[in-house]
Amino acid sequence: MDADATEETHFGFSRVPLGDKQQHVDAVFHRVAERYDVMNDLMSGFLHRAWKDRLVSLLQPPRTKVFRHLDVAGGTGDVAFRIARAGGSRTNVTVLDINGDMLEVGRKRAGKQHLARQVGFIEGNAETLPFPDGQFDAYTIAFGIRNVPRIDVALREAYRVLRRGGRFLCLEFSNVDNRILDRIYEAYSFHAIPRIGQLIAGDAESYRYLVESIRRFAPAPEFCAMIEAAGFERTSFTKMSGGIVAIHSGWKL
Repeated sequence: MDADATEETHFGFSRVPLGDKQQHVDAVFHRVAERYDVMNDLMSGFLHRAWKDRLVSLLQPPRTKVFRHLDVAGGTGDVAFRIARAGGSRTNVTVLDINGDMLEVGRKRAGKQHLARQVGFIEGNAETLPFPDGQFDAYTIAFGIRNVPRIDVALREAYRVLRRGGRFLCLEFSNVDNRILDRIYEAYSFHAIPRIGQLIAGDAESYRYLVESIRRFAPAPEFCAMIEAAGFERTSFTKMSGGIVAIHSGWKL
């Protein structure tokens, strides 16, 4: 019997067979694709833009040489476009996402922003990247790793496709440090966000799952240890906005 058929994992606060999680996640992002970026603005009070800008500032794509970048689970292109602009004409960004609806939104946005030559879009799975070893100079994943069924497998794939000296950066929700802020954040997340999702996207349940998935994700030190276990060195994390999010870093040395 297939191990995925018997092994269980979490889907928000529910338990599902490991082999079924991806289709549940796909269904969520199919429903939210068209309103995804608008909802990010509303849910975060536009803070996600500053978080992503910080991610790119840490990456520092060079402007004077070819830079090959992979952005995973970045279907709408929000991070990829920032990297392309920061690096200039010699920066090439490949966006990989398992959800075709999210990618279609990204392709349309790339055309409107005149970035189609620098940013390409590929449908694929973070756990089985369709690229040879050592192809990329850097790898980013923003708010996507917690939705991957087998995070350890995805991290090993990230390590595989990076060249020696390549950098891994992950922007993800984290655990809030301050107890009072945590209570406020929890109340907002579980009560306000699903209501906003219903009003703007006509879908409360998808945003309820996204909130639950944040609560289920590993604390920053634990996730940092997972990155190190995948082979990365000089691993670290930096929390922002009181611990609401963290940027995790690792190097393939």
